[in-house]
Amino acid sequence: MGQFVVKTLGTERHKALIALLIEKREMAGFTQTELAEKLGAYQSFVARLESGQRRVDVVELVELSEILSFDPAALVQHLQSIG
Repeated sequence: MGQFVVKTLGTERHKALIALLIEKREMAGFTQTELAEKLGAYQSFVARLESGQRRVDVVELVELSEILSFDPAALVQHLQSIG
């Protein structure tokens, strides 16, 4: 069976997601290094997310929302409105 792969890196929705995550991190007053420490990851992990080199999976989105105090469902709804 063929595998269904959607190319999302670089799409308008992906760019909007990155911009929102950066905005939420900055509003929370975290540097990339501080956010990485909260996630139990290296700063380069956050840098790759924020530069658009890496996708954000659902579990990571939920963890980011808990650390940065935002509603992941509202963020997803916003992304759905971007066509």
